[in-house]
Amino acid sequence: MPTALITGITGQDGSYLAETLLGKGYRVVGVARRSSTEKFERVEHLQGAIEIIQADLLDQMSLINVMKRIQPKEVYNLAAQSFVPTSFEQPVLTAQVTAVGVTHMLEAIRATDPTIRFYQASSSEMFGKVRTSPQTEDTPFYPRSPYGVAKCYGHWITVNYRESYDLYACSGILFNHESPRRGLEFVSRKVTDGVARITLGEADHLRLGNLRAQRDWGFAGDYVEAMWRMLQQDEPDDYVIATGVMHSVEDLVRIAFAHKGLDWKLHVKTDQSLVRPAEVDHLLGDAAKAHEKLGWRPKVNFEEMIEMMVDADIERLTRNGKTSVTPTT
Repeated sequence: MPTALITGITGQDGSYLAETLLGKGYRVVGVARRSSTEKFERVEHLQGAIEIIQADLLDQMSLINVMKRIQPKEVYNLAAQSFVPTSFEQPVLTAQVTAVGVTHMLEAIRATDPTIRFYQASSSEMFGKVRTSPQTEDTPFYPRSPYGVAKCYGHWITVNYRESYDLYACSGILFNHESPRRGLEFVSRKVTDGVARITLGEADHLRLGNLRAQRDWGFAGDYVEAMWRMLQQDEPDDYVIATGVMHSVEDLVRIAFAHKGLDWKLHVKTDQSLVRPAEVDHLLGDAAKAHEKLGWRPKVNFEEMIEMMVDADIERLTRNGKTSVTPTT
């Protein structure tokens, strides 16, 4: 039974990846940073099937100790300060965790077992103010947030360790991917949660920022399969993971409200305070390389995903007396 170590296992991607790896016969160990309030809602249904140990991307020795103790075959580094607006408010913390934390993990691997296969969660936010469209693995980066800048560092340090130390290290340049487990602070969940509350009579309107921003949105459950496939190849490489279809935030809003027979224009109010200091206007990925080399393609389309999220939020609010608890569906 191979062992996989996942940082960020309590997040959206971590929970789906844990399920995927368990289904493939892995022993799954998750890293969680110690805090006064521990949140394991997304992996609560996996209790007993996974192991959780404490370590921190900012603590080099804790990572080395984890590697020695667990002896993983594969490491998936999904932990990060991943909310773009927060990166403008906390740029230094974002740099420490999302950028330098990657180096700490690579150093821990190099110091303990250089045969470990490493996956780094890169991001389409690295493209930022895009130079060409659609974006491929060769498109130049132009990040437009401290988060995007930090992700660029994490991406290139992974490439550097692969080329300098012959580590099996891959970066997945994942475009936006959502699910019912997405954090409530992200626009997709903010919209679907808002629709659920309006449907249930708990709210009347929803405040949003830039409705014109366009993204390539996919389903997180599909994207974690691509992560695993990257680490099964003969040679390490970097891959864009995307649907190749772009939608605006307005499209997302329209589909979510229409799913419950609502006119979004009667409920959505724009709020300029929610607009980013430097906006990323449109992102569109070209995953041809992943199609050819990994045999990967997305299965859930955009409309199906948004409707799934609306239904899950209504079920969650109804089940929990309309309290804000992250679902594990």
